[in-house]
Amino acid sequence: MLNFDEAGFLSIQAGALALAPQIDAAIGAALAAGASNIHFLGTGGAAIVMRPAVQLLRLRSSFPVFDDPTAELLVSGSRNLTPGSIVVIPSQSGTTRESVEILELAHSRGATVVTLVGNRDTPLGQGGDHVLVNATTDATSSENYYLQGLLVALSVLRHRQEIDDYEALLSGLRTLPQELVNMKRIMEPRAVDYARALASRDYHILTAAGSAWPEACSYGMCVLEEMQWIRVRPVHASDFFHGTFELLEPGVSVVLLKGEDATRPLAERVERFVASIGGGLSVIDTRDFPSIGLSDDLRALLTPVILTTVLERVSAQLEVIRNHPLSTRRYFRRVSY
Repeated sequence: MLNFDEAGFLSIQAGALALAPQIDAAIGAALAAGASNIHFLGTGGAAIVMRPAVQLLRLRSSFPVFDDPTAELLVSGSRNLTPGSIVVIPSQSGTTRESVEILELAHSRGATVVTLVGNRDTPLGQGGDHVLVNATTDATSSENYYLQGLLVALSVLRHRQEIDDYEALLSGLRTLPQELVNMKRIMEPRAVDYARALASRDYHILTAAGSAWPEACSYGMCVLEEMQWIRVRPVHASDFFHGTFELLEPGVSVVLLKGEDATRPLAERVERFVASIGGGLSVIDTRDFPSIGLSDDLRALLTPVILTTVLERVSAQLEVIRNHPLSTRRYFRRVSY
């Protein structure tokens, strides 16, 4: 596969899953001490990949969960950030400015802080009450943090007795790293066509629903905009027919991500409408990437993980087709802002 380190990928995703006991111990200790809510407070893309965990808890738990924009919380505050809060802060670098500042604020409020980092020798790697470390790369970080967020949410559900198949789900995850590599292999011959479609237009509408929606936001913002300077308009499938569809005409590019949870009909509604208009429709559907060891319930939970792993193959082709390395930036970490 093009520019793909299979051994490194397998090691990183196995490393993320190996953190399950530490994550469960940290969450269990906080809940046993009387935690009253949980906040997922990453910055930028690291915040987006926590959203499936937030969604899962809102669907299946009565435990209060918050995911305020970190920079906004820093200037406006939140009465829900208290000594009873669990604060989860993901950051690959461990140095993201707003995340370091929220760490300090959380500690000042007496909250319990769990940091998910790629390097222990960083402010976030040193500053958490519970520090979970798994070294990763830009190309492999999304799967890593989606999985860690999922493990946090599942642990909350387990300790609150709001789930009865925790051990079965964890057992099912053991084969996931290799399953993801197999999915990448399936995507590889198709990735060129997807990349050419993205490269051939300078504007795209990117839409999804449910647990696929965070990946639409993440891929649109972190890859197409930040790494490729391609203009994209992410819109939730629920909102597609409240403004966005008026922009459709033949040739307008719509990229639809389809998952396997209860919101799939929302994506299918968009698919039918765009096809009827004659828009430039590209569909990436997790059902096109079968697995052997993953149950239907687990696949639904892993929708964003599957999508990000196959979209990485598109990104690898896109940077070659556009002669635009994914590491190229104008402003990010290059100028003051």
